[in-house]
Amino acid sequence: MLPSPKEPPPQPVPAKDSATVVLVRDVEDGSGVEVFLQRRVRSMAFAAGMTVFPGGGVDQRDADASIGWVGPPPAEWARWFSCSEPLARALVCAVVREAFEESGVLLAGTGSSVVADTGVYADARAALTSGELSLASFLAESGLVLRADLLRPWANWVTPEEEPRRYDARFFVAALPEGQVADGATTEVESAHWQRPEDAIADAEAGRVGLMPPTWCTLSEISRFSSVAEVLACERRIRRIMPRFVQDGERIVVKLS
Repeated sequence: MLPSPKEPPPQPVPAKDSATVVLVRDVEDGSGVEVFLQRRVRSMAFAAGMTVFPGGGVDQRDADASIGWVGPPPAEWARWFSCSEPLARALVCAVVREAFEESGVLLAGTGSSVVADTGVYADARAALTSGELSLASFLAESGLVLRADLLRPWANWVTPEEEPRRYDARFFVAALPEGQVADGATTEVESAHWQRPEDAIADAEAGRVGLMPPTWCTLSEISRFSSVAEVLACERRIRRIMPRFVQDGERIVVKLS
């Protein structure tokens, strides 16, 4: 069910920069792609009970320029997301950190390899989640570098101006690294699973789960691809999208602007 339209306040709450990662893997029988989804606990202040992709807000320490880096440089990400270079660096670092905190997937390694067993970093994951440890410190102490080459830019969604909590969310896609396992070991979610995008949409249409417009739209886009390789090869023109809920007769519809 969609919310009723609201009038934007005279001065909308500033949108906080955040990063979201759409983790994808090939279906074992070769029939398509699955995405990793989490259902948020109902006590959350934002998107309570909704089914979402892993992600969260940018921490000021995510902008640490000392982080070891392999892949497209911050300047390239700034061009893709139409933002400053320091913010682009922070967004990439934030999405790597959030992916690890919320799903246990670590998009890091050395210059020539990617971490395959993240279990050895369980204590660091907990320290990152609590804020006791920064991403820069974790990577440096572990002899790892951030692997920006595993990520692709996908979209930029902004929470409507009438909402009390707002996010300027940059969406990334990444393939599940070989050997790694995505989990739901975070207090922010009640369940986690892999699912075909079209099946997740069917669940939402049947009222079994709740999807916000960015999640629904992204699932619809990913469902058009037959493999992870195709998803990662897709060249995207990123534009800033802010959904609006509009009264259309007796219906509430979503308009993207």
